[in-house]
Amino acid sequence: MIPAVKHPASLVALAILVAACGGQGSHASVSPSPKASASATASAATAPAPLTGAFAVLATPPAADTYTVSIVGVDGKVVASAQASSPTAVTCGDAAAAVLPLPITTSDDRAYYMDAQGVVRFLTVQGESGRATTVPVGGGRRSMFAVSPDDQRIAVIVDDFTSSGVALRLYVEDLNGGTNHLDIFSSSGAFGLWPIGWHGTDNLVVAKVPACTQGGGPFSASPLELHVVDPATAIRHFTLGGPTCVVAGAASPAGVVCEDGSFTRLAVVNWTGSIVRTFPINNAAPAYLSPDGALVAVVRNGVTDVLVGTSQNFQACGWIDSIHMIGGSSGQQKAQVWDFTKPTLIPVAAQGTCAGRIPGGL
Repeated sequence: MIPAVKHPASLVALAILVAACGGQGSHASVSPSPKASASATASAATAPAPLTGAFAVLATPPAADTYTVSIVGVDGKVVASAQASSPTAVTCGDAAAAVLPLPITTSDDRAYYMDAQGVVRFLTVQGESGRATTVPVGGGRRSMFAVSPDDQRIAVIVDDFTSSGVALRLYVEDLNGGTNHLDIFSSSGAFGLWPIGWHGTDNLVVAKVPACTQGGGPFSASPLELHVVDPATAIRHFTLGGPTCVVAGAASPAGVVCEDGSFTRLAVVNWTGSIVRTFPINNAAPAYLSPDGALVAVVRNGVTDVLVGTSQNFQACGWIDSIHMIGGSSGQQKAQVWDFTKPTLIPVAAQGTCAGRIPGGL
């Protein structure tokens, strides 16, 4: 676990995203370009056009030979999409499934996604795509990554999975060219880490998760703790989550939602680990905090309840902005956008589940 800096007892523990595995690895070779919704390409160093508004990112499961990444506007329109080869499946020595995030992250203006060769590419809301960098992959090795909001730095956790768990190393370097490389943390055992985003450009957010799973109860293969760390030293500044506060959904720029061990109380926790407010609940359910921190949505049995007295019959998986939510496709359910100002849901011509939002800073 990343070493912590001591803080006053009033700070509250909360849980979030992590899985794990690491080890030394060389960069992989470049793979063929993905299919993109626009023919224009750009380098990682090229500044994108100024971003206006917010967007959701959907991704199909990387279980088939390829998977698709789609960027969706608040009006439900798909503004850009790309396809990539799916990363090779990894297991914990064939004894259990490795706990892994989607191979996708977002900055304040781009989505980044990884292919089977470890090539990380970007996709903009204008439909431009290009190669950003490469990360180590191969055998039982998997890399996961988070790009800083300003597209300048990338944090990479390299995982090597075994029957006993995972060995991991965390490094941070310049996105363009891999310069200013820093190896800042390593560990091995039954728990791993995911880099889930950046809080500003001076704080990296990683999540502690079980390295492997053979099934279990609610949130048994999801984050246990969220660590806010220094991207140059891995010194931990704050911890969100823990055994008494189960992370219930993806983090937002305002913090994260957790639920107590008996699933009778939901708490909103900010980025210094302090509880902002609480709500009563009656069982475990995914819960999502809006980007501005004003609203909490609880999802159960195909209904999304926003805790201000409104609800909708759809399975939300994340926020786009403070008045728009998106629900991914699963089975017969189609992806949809919920605009709180409109009476009906907006259909989305894309498949997949939530894989982030743009802007992507936490």
